[in-house]
Amino acid sequence: MATTTHSPAASAPSTAPHRPKALARWLEAVAILVVLIVLVGGITRLTESGLSITHWSVVTGILPPLTETAWQAEFALYRETGEYKFESGPAGMDLAKFKIIYFWEWFHRILGRAIGLAFLLPMAWFWVRKSIPQEYKPRLLAMFALICGQGALGWYMVNSGVGTDLTDVSHFRLSAHLLTALFLLGGLIWTARDLRSASTAKLTVPSALVAGVLFIQLLLGAWVAGLNAGHAAYDWPLMNGRLVPEMDFSSGFFATLTSDPFLLHFLHRWWAWIAVAALVYLARRVRQFDRAASIALHSAFGIMVLLGIATVMSGVELWIAAAHQLTGALLVASVAWVMHSDGKPKAAA
Repeated sequence: MATTTHSPAASAPSTAPHRPKALARWLEAVAILVVLIVLVGGITRLTESGLSITHWSVVTGILPPLTETAWQAEFALYRETGEYKFESGPAGMDLAKFKIIYFWEWFHRILGRAIGLAFLLPMAWFWVRKSIPQEYKPRLLAMFALICGQGALGWYMVNSGVGTDLTDVSHFRLSAHLLTALFLLGGLIWTARDLRSASTAKLTVPSALVAGVLFIQLLLGAWVAGLNAGHAAYDWPLMNGRLVPEMDFSSGFFATLTSDPFLLHFLHRWWAWIAVAALVYLARRVRQFDRAASIALHSAFGIMVLLGIATVMSGVELWIAAAHQLTGALLVASVAWVMHSDGKPKAAA
């Protein structure tokens, strides 16, 4: 009697094939959008545009004012803010200038919506097609929740300057908004690298320590931006001719540490070198088995430092400062790449 043999592959139930490279390309595309929105957010802050839209309309806010009457209504709302009352100067602000700052805030919000759709729609498609490995589903859902939360956090930030006499949004809320975006960027890069690799990377202790050092520098940078502390001094390496600037501790040590523009500017300058040393160490850990990642990290922090110095010495020139923030996002992306390489089994790296 003839017998028929079946291979394990032939007897296994058929499933839809996973598409790790397609998933990785999608997440990398979303990461590019996140880098772009970090840049636009920096320009929005530098142009003092964040309070130009005083309300949050998720659907109707997609369109800017389309008539002269609508523009005048938006301008009237902005004139009620502390920023307009105390910083527009004796001559005030005309409608033409208001339209410019309104554009940057509107564009920032539109990009946020675009990122949400760019994540949600492909995720739904891949999910229906059963192209997402089971172990990645919770991670993708968490990142989408983070994107949605960013919208609410952005409005929470703007709301801190609406209906008050404050001339800026809370620098604490601004830092939370920015750092959450950068955390999302790191998660996108890490997950994309996982999908492109034969094995899943793990967070190593050295990588975690370096990430902690970088987090402090990014937090200081966000506070410097939120308090306009870049204007505390325009010389380098001294600050107004002094190695250590004058600081006012009359409000208490904690308040000075978190809110004094001169101290925060000073700390951001000099903690940068601790961060550089940590990043050099991290880059050296992977250079033998991921040279491209090591080069990317060296390039990112090198340009970041030069742009930081140029920002100070230019008197916080808008496009130099914006390039500094853009490079900060690219630095986070490269750090996530290197940390991923550091956590992969060396045979798979």
